[in-house]
Amino acid sequence: MSGHGAPHIDLSGASALRVVIVAGMWHETIAEGLIAGAIRVLEAAGCEHSLIRVPGSFELPVVAQAALQKGADAVVALGVIIRGGTPHFDYVSSAATTGLTTVALATGKPVGFGVLTLDDEAQGIDRAGFEGSSEDKGAEAAEAALHTALVLRGL
Repeated sequence: MSGHGAPHIDLSGASALRVVIVAGMWHETIAEGLIAGAIRVLEAAGCEHSLIRVPGSFELPVVAQAALQKGADAVVALGVIIRGGTPHFDYVSSAATTGLTTVALATGKPVGFGVLTLDDEAQGIDRAGFEGSSEDKGAEAAEAALHTALVLRGL
């Protein structure tokens, strides 16, 4: 399981943070699992949070950037991209990854990366934090965003 060796993340102090979840609407079942995992972490940390839905993973960077520019301390970007029979998968995966990295660097604020790039739906179900799933990538993305925001505040 790829979650083996995950770090323990201390989120004390995160209650002062304002976080926006930006989530794609493709592959609704998996996306909803990712969102639920992120919300669980944000609520447990006691931080203010909101959810914005976008059509797909390609649209995540521009909305993440806008949320950070309008005052969010961090963004949790969640999306699901499943490989098909055309190069579309490669283009969207690359655009989302590069775009979200660029947003984080340009704004100086963290973007938790919860974009799943999958060969099939079963891989997504196994990573979406459902009962019986081996991983909870929505929760992990939220933890990463919160922890990074706290690190940046402490610099």
